[in-house]
Amino acid sequence: MTSVPAPTFQHLPHPAPTSAERRAALLADPGFGRVFTDHMVTIRYSQAEGWHDAKVLPRGPIPMDPASSVLHYAQEIFEGMKAYRTADGGAALFRPEENARRFQASARRMAMAELPEALFVEAVEQLIAVDRDWIPEGEGSLYLRPFMFATEVFLGVKPASEYLFVVLASPVGAYFKTKASAISVWVSETYTRAALGGTGAAKCGGNYAASLLAQSEAIAHGCDQVVFLDAIERRWIEELGGMNVFFLMDDGALITPPLGGTILPGITRASIITLARDQGIVVREEPYSLEAWRADAASGRLREVFACGTAAVLIGIGTVRTASGDFTIANGAEGETTERLRNALIGIQRGRAADPYGWVHPV
Repeated sequence: MTSVPAPTFQHLPHPAPTSAERRAALLADPGFGRVFTDHMVTIRYSQAEGWHDAKVLPRGPIPMDPASSVLHYAQEIFEGMKAYRTADGGAALFRPEENARRFQASARRMAMAELPEALFVEAVEQLIAVDRDWIPEGEGSLYLRPFMFATEVFLGVKPASEYLFVVLASPVGAYFKTKASAISVWVSETYTRAALGGTGAAKCGGNYAASLLAQSEAIAHGCDQVVFLDAIERRWIEELGGMNVFFLMDDGALITPPLGGTILPGITRASIITLARDQGIVVREEPYSLEAWRADAASGRLREVFACGTAAVLIGIGTVRTASGDFTIANGAEGETTERLRNALIGIQRGRAADPYGWVHPV
């Protein structure tokens, strides 16, 4: 494809934006992923024109031909990121360039067109500019969902030649609504999330669809989340349904499963590794087994476990349930190191603490 200039965004007027009173009522208790802002961003791609037809328009249905490739062969990827109210009254994104790079990596794995990093970030900024008033005050945030899918009308099995990129925004509160200070997890020994050579490192919808049955199993066992083991030995801890996991040992070291193509490279995960090391914590990216998890919890060698991701930030894991029996981490409550790391990360994200890494992106 011949290189073409980045498209200029066209702004379409909204005939009936949400009133300030209605917006305030929705922001009082938005929940998670149920309330949406007035606008969305769309950009089209074709092999002939490249990225073009960039629009900021009222959020609404997307017309789709029933033969669109995504409906048959699942070429679809997405990202999750947040905009925050900062301490000085402004707004900021957190490491959006990393989301853009991961989006490109997902596109490569799914044989899709790669959206330029700058265009990805600009699209998100354009949406925040028109829906800035939807960013909640206090501890809430504006969750942003960039996604892309194949739109070519064709039933042959091949990479599509046409795509639609979209950005939606949803004001959110807490991801987990639990009275406990730590969540419970179910270890799935029946279902796996990803195998070597598969799409585990890509953020594609199919990975999440494959996890839903296991997540339903977790809920049936009274748990908040599911934990997946590796697909070969069914022994090694990989990740939760939508989060990475860390284990704090009695020697003060943090262990987290290594990236190797089956685990999503979380941006929160990478940030926590940096913050922990700068606090003097030794972080080891190494395999950790279910049997070690159980034994270390019983002996007291394991002090804390936490999960992390964009939606939940950091949350402690207190109870582990398996088909062969349950066990508890320490006293079952969230640990001190988990809380300290979470506060350090949130402090940077919301402009309450210094940002020596250049992670905060004002908008």
